[in-house]
Amino acid sequence: MKWLIRILFLVVAAFGLVIGALLLMPGDKLATILAEQVKAQTGRDLELTGEVRLSFWPVLGMETGPVTFANAPWAGPEPMLSAQSLAVGVDASALLSGDIRIKKVLADSPVLRLERADGRGNWELHQPGSSPVTGASAQAVESRPITLERLELSNARLIYLENGAVSMDFANVDLSARWPDVTAPMEMQASMSVPGGAVEVDLTIPDLPAFSTGVVTPLELGLTAPGGDIQFSGRVNLAGEMDGKATVTAKDTHKMLAAFGQGGVTVPKGLGQVANVSGQMTYTQDGRISLRDMIAVLDRNRLEGEADIQISDPPQITARLDAGDLDLSDVAGNDTSSGGSQADGWSKAPIDASYLALANGRIRLRANSIAVPGMVFGKSDLTLSLDRSRAVLEMHPATLFSGQLNGQVVANNRNGLSVGGSLTANNIDINEALVTLGDIKRLSGKGSGHLEFLGVGLTEDQIMRSLSGKGHIEVGKGVISGLDLDRLMGQGKGSGGTTVFNSLTASFTMKDGDLTNNDLLMKLDNFRADGAGRIGLGARDIDYLFTPVALRANSGQGISVPVRIKGPWSNPSIKPDLTKVIEAATEGKVKELEGDAKKKVLEKVGKELDSTVTDTDQIEDALKDKLEEEAKKGLLKLFGGD
Repeated sequence: MKWLIRILFLVVAAFGLVIGALLLMPGDKLATILAEQVKAQTGRDLELTGEVRLSFWPVLGMETGPVTFANAPWAGPEPMLSAQSLAVGVDASALLSGDIRIKKVLADSPVLRLERADGRGNWELHQPGSSPVTGASAQAVESRPITLERLELSNARLIYLENGAVSMDFANVDLSARWPDVTAPMEMQASMSVPGGAVEVDLTIPDLPAFSTGVVTPLELGLTAPGGDIQFSGRVNLAGEMDGKATVTAKDTHKMLAAFGQGGVTVPKGLGQVANVSGQMTYTQDGRISLRDMIAVLDRNRLEGEADIQISDPPQITARLDAGDLDLSDVAGNDTSSGGSQADGWSKAPIDASYLALANGRIRLRANSIAVPGMVFGKSDLTLSLDRSRAVLEMHPATLFSGQLNGQVVANNRNGLSVGGSLTANNIDINEALVTLGDIKRLSGKGSGHLEFLGVGLTEDQIMRSLSGKGHIEVGKGVISGLDLDRLMGQGKGSGGTTVFNSLTASFTMKDGDLTNNDLLMKLDNFRADGAGRIGLGARDIDYLFTPVALRANSGQGISVPVRIKGPWSNPSIKPDLTKVIEAATEGKVKELEGDAKKKVLEKVGKELDSTVTDTDQIEDALKDKLEEEAKKGLLKLFGGD
């Protein structure tokens, strides 16, 4: 037994000497030994600087100063891991039984670059010259329990690359994680400084071993940011693809967008300054998000449908949405402090069209009603296409002014703001349209027509004063208030009362904000009225002349009295054009006097010539006849005849 005791004593002494030698070894020498061992096991360089300290029991660990761990040869020259300091500890007693229980991994200001390409990950480690472990050896390695009690990264930068392209790059991250048992969920918390505060992430993966082998596993994710939060419950794989129920709640969308690097984006009221969006979400590796069974509550509006989003700058969106009563009346803002009242003219307040650059894509929308600034659409089916700050709104059809509109309207903010369109209207309420668009209240009826227009400017006033285009209109039976054409034609006084007409047609052109028409035709029971003149769309004034014409004699009591409408839209004057009346009356009187004088001359000539003369052309013939007669009489007397 003595020799056995001596052998044991020598082994313990030798082990003690080794431990003591390691503990007393200079840090640089110890760092060299560790680096050589890592190089031999992984094929990668490990560079340790500063003091290196080891511990052996009960925790086998190492603490070091600045550290750099090389990347995979195919992944580029940047190190996979670098840190200002690193501390790693493993449960020594568990390691003797074959279990790997990591007690701690602490890193200060680490930069971790994870990269995946061609099915390889730069975190996969094996000895140089060997192949990745497969078969029974792989099962043995994978069956070895590995747990993590404490992981802490302070002021970290996390970078993830997919096939050479950066998918994620987060800086100023504080991260902690724990996985105390192979059957326990892995729990991770992270915090990252962003404009306006910090983003807090809480993530739970119930089955980490399955997830680490690439199997699709459950995931619970909560993200809290300045202005709102995101919740996800579903499944995920190692590539980051997800499928499950997602909910985005934004109490302040502007602040939330700023936290994610979109501080220059302004969301108009009605489109989600306060928002709650939920649905079944699928995220794929190429940055595509699909939302199904989506419900979006944006301010006072609720929409349902589905959407596909390509994450890019700006996002690419394809969506089909259904809404009830959609209120977008404040989408252009309500600051009219510099624009004046509607009665004073068009607003001179700058129009903010920056929201046209929020996204690209195509959105189909069906709604029972849509309130926009200044008007309300009825039941409508619309398609909005967005492409680099240019929006095209197609109507197929849209209900407006109790009628229907087909066509499209374009807003282009690529190089200054311009608006234009081509619209066909059917059965539009003329009074409702004119009151809404121009505060004109005197004309009513149902009308149809076509309009092509273009306006350029940064304010409502500039756009209206630049309008150009053309169109035509046809109105059925209608009423003009403030003008009584029947009375005007009968007695020459047409102010007050109303005129009921059977039809009205007109075509027009627009240039520099002025609408010009020369062929208006209004038909009444007893009269017709022609019209021509100018309507100032920019200046909000009118200078127009109606010319009524009697279709029958009207018992001989009526005369034609043209009517001039002139002045501002809010209060134009409607008066008979006496100049035209006087000109017509004077011309008639002159003709009458000329006729009387001519009649008297012809009677006098006829009496003198003793003949009936009814026309000036007969005077010459009558004179010839008279001369011949006198000549005959003279010859008879000369020759002694009777």
